[in-house]
Amino acid sequence: MNQLPVVMAEVFKALGDPTRLRIIRMLASEMEQELCVIDLAKKLGVSQPAASQHIKVLKNIGMLEPNRNGNRIYYNLNRDVLIGYKKIIDELFELAFQKCQHYDTCKGHTE
Repeated sequence: MNQLPVVMAEVFKALGDPTRLRIIRMLASEMEQELCVIDLAKKLGVSQPAASQHIKVLKNIGMLEPNRNGNRIYYNLNRDVLIGYKKIIDELFELAFQKCQHYDTCKGHTE
């Protein structure tokens, strides 16, 4: 069974939170290539446990990579994963503007 719809549902759910989008934006910028939970919490104006929960969600979809340095863990954006998700989303949008060749037999189609 194709797990792509399940995976992408988790990706959209993770990206549906403004705070997590801010984390991605911070880490995608040239100025903030790596941040630890403490740094993220301060920049976001949230508690450390809240920042940790957001990081956990982004790690679960593969967006963040941990990098231990001493007793701290710094996170950076996994650009390869982000690019992969972008390709899938681009394909989805391309399909959205094409009529299904199997319109009458597509799973989930109802009138």
